Amino acid sequence: MSFQTETYGKWILAGEHAVLRGVPALVLPLKEFSMKFKFEESHNSLDVELSGDRGEELKLILWGLLENALKKVGRTREEFKGLISIESTLPLGAGLGASAALCVGFGQIFSYLGWIEDKNIYEFSRELEGLFHGESSGVDIAIALEGVGLRFMRGGERTSLIQQWSPPLYLSYSGKRGVTSDCVKKVMALHSRSAGLGEKVDAQMREAVELAEKSLAMNRENGFTLLAQSLDKARDCFYQWELCDGALDQHMRELSQAGAYAVKPTGSGGGGYVLSLWQNEPPADLRANMISLF
Repeated sequence: MSFQTETYGKWILAGEHAVLRGVPALVLPLKEFSMKFKFEESHNSLDVELSGDRGEELKLILWGLLENALKKVGRTREEFKGLISIESTLPLGAGLGASAALCVGFGQIFSYLGWIEDKNIYEFSRELEGLFHGESSGVDIAIALEGVGLRFMRGGERTSLIQQWSPPLYLSYSGKRGVTSDCVKKVMALHSRSAGLGEKVDAQMREAVELAEKSLAMNRENGFTLLAQSLDKARDCFYQWELCDGALDQHMRELSQAGAYAVKPTGSGGGGYVLSLWQNEPPADLRANMISLF
């Protein structure tokens, strides 16, 4: 008997961090980056095979995550027999949802084994992801599980994004890994230090989400400027959270100097990937290292 599934990376248009405090987030799947799981039952002790461009990176976190997952369902490694094969093209520490994709993959395998109910995969995976983030909003889990663009609210409804046009948006790597748990702690520290400022920045991110939603529901001619305004507002939130130092700041400046109309981090910040909006195609030397999102 065997089971197969695939979970996807994600990119966030707007709503990062503030989603933990009830602000909606607009999140979309990044199907160029994924994890393919295959589980083959046997009587042999559990073994794991890793492959793909990013497979080896999972060695750093996989066994610790697995032990915690087994503990959550009251099982031991001795009871988990067979071979798990994971083919990954999803980089860790890049803000693209690798930890969520891994947690959802294990959640689906546990559901296949009958260790959790199918309806509980989301919550099981969200709690498991808390090992990485300290506190998981569930936004990355939702996209890894559902694989479609969503308007996500923590603890609330998840609805499909309404999109009337395809914005000329690109992803590019800043050259530095971000650590989500550190970024979450930094934002929470700001709220503890100055609740008023924290609430003000959250409100600004909410405005960014609302502008982005409106822009996608229009045609390109009317929506482009609103989308740029949304990205500018969201980027400013990251600066106020002090999550744009060093390589990330430099990369965004380089994109702007090369002609990007608007830029922002996507994910937790501190590094990782940058989202950029262009009126014309990016220069060829930059485009070679970019992902076109639409």
